[in-house]
Amino acid sequence: MSRLELLVDRDGPLTRAAVLTDGRLTDLHIDHAGRPSLLGAIILGRVERIATGLNGAFVDLGNGLSGLLPAADVRRAILDDDSPQSRPHRPGAKPAPIGALLRTGQPVLVQVKADAAGAKGPSLTMDITLPGRFLVHAPLGRDIAVSKRLGSGPERATLARRIEQLATGAGWIVRAGAAQISDDLLAAESEALHLQWRAIRDDARAGSAPRLLHSGPDAPTRALIEQGAAAPDAILVDDPPPAGGIRIGDGPLLSGLRDWCGNHAPDLLPRLGGHTDAQRLFDLRDLDAAIAELLDIRVPLPLGGSLVIERTEALTVVDVNAGERGNPLDVNLDAAAEIARQLRLRNVGGIVVVDFVNMRSRGDAERVLAALSQAVESDPVQTQVYGMSKLGLVELTRARRGTPLAALLRP
Repeated sequence: MSRLELLVDRDGPLTRAAVLTDGRLTDLHIDHAGRPSLLGAIILGRVERIATGLNGAFVDLGNGLSGLLPAADVRRAILDDDSPQSRPHRPGAKPAPIGALLRTGQPVLVQVKADAAGAKGPSLTMDITLPGRFLVHAPLGRDIAVSKRLGSGPERATLARRIEQLATGAGWIVRAGAAQISDDLLAAESEALHLQWRAIRDDARAGSAPRLLHSGPDAPTRALIEQGAAAPDAILVDDPPPAGGIRIGDGPLLSGLRDWCGNHAPDLLPRLGGHTDAQRLFDLRDLDAAIAELLDIRVPLPLGGSLVIERTEALTVVDVNAGERGNPLDVNLDAAAEIARQLRLRNVGGIVVVDFVNMRSRGDAERVLAALSQAVESDPVQTQVYGMSKLGLVELTRARRGTPLAALLRP
């Protein structure tokens, strides 16, 4: 069985959370103090302007920032009652005109579903969700939805019934890993998420807009949430030394993570500890070099050959080079696994086009497509492989979430 570790440190303005699988970097989350992300933040905003042409509204988020709320993401006001809310239009149906749903100056409770990118401001929704390791609370919903990754067997219905009996409140999305989790942990997480929602809702009712009510999870907690049921075997936190050189008790990183685990993941507390070695944790595990390599356009493949990853304004292009290896199928199968890893580590979003090495048969191409689809399946960010074009190019998309790694690490 693979050994999972979560290593956390602070390096200047960067808070870094690295997931290692058997010593190899497999996931990376970074916060930049000077370039904060709003992803997942819940804000009491105010409708600034109705954009009829976009069928959306620009919402004032405070601090001179506004985001676009499409009509399809508008939900009924939740500030005056505690009942679950329904969609103002049928799923799949054309949304109502934005002018019939919102008015200028109206306070709206929104969540940031994508950070600002280029000239575009943040993308917003009124479908509030609070993510946990096993469950996602969707407090404006009524239903229990089970991850499609569990297939279509009877275990889906069994798991839905379990959550219905255990969960506090209504509106739950059940992650695939929840099937192996004890009732006690599922009930504890549902209660923590429901209490979190009630505090946000009460805060929204108590003050004026615009106002930040709830920040999205920071880098260490994002790492734990996205690991889901695959809990790290060890969580090591390397807090920077205090200004006076003498620390009494936990540092701020360890203290914050201990508080979060106490409320949301008590099973992880015995695995959480501080790094006490004189040498920095990321230096000791050679992670600075591994992170720096993620900025290179060329990536060597484990068994020979390489990838060239280049970003254009419209899309990301990945070229697979065979090098001195003779079997295109073997090169492409190695490349499929590494492409999935690189997209995740670099936080690449949008359209991706892959030029694999030319293969001898359609059967080989189908094997490579299957390998790529399987490799991206565990990515917590929605990734869709669309197939191979007539020119032999494989097209896929990966949802934009947060800031790409290259933008976070640029000077």
